[in-house]
Amino acid sequence: MTLANTCIIVASLLPIVCAGLAKSKGFGKRRREGGYDNHQPRAWLATLSGWQARANAAQANSFEALPLFIAGVLAAQQMQAPQATVDALAMGFIAARVGYIGVYLADLAALRSLIWFVGLGCSIALFFVGAK
Repeated sequence: MTLANTCIIVASLLPIVCAGLAKSKGFGKRRREGGYDNHQPRAWLATLSGWQARANAAQANSFEALPLFIAGVLAAQQMQAPQATVDALAMGFIAARVGYIGVYLADLAALRSLIWFVGLGCSIALFFVGAK
């Protein structure tokens, strides 16, 4: 397995980490006491505020970023792009996504947008590294 393929797995797990952060407010509490409601999870998540609400938004954005990244890695590998370049771009994407989540939780909106563009750039670049 290449490093880029490992990055696909890591990128696929990041939304789950964000979901756990968002839901952490309700862990250990009963539903009637404001704890997580697995019967109506989306309605419960909609009541969140602060960093937990931002964690939920980061979860959604992390899912949204996945298809382009996965397709980019697979396309680059299918075009037999230099694996070191594919790995570097994939690691760049992961670093950008982890940074994105961190600044999203910290409510640093302008920096969040900048980091989002870095991740997007890595995903798009994957489609061109194998072009001859």
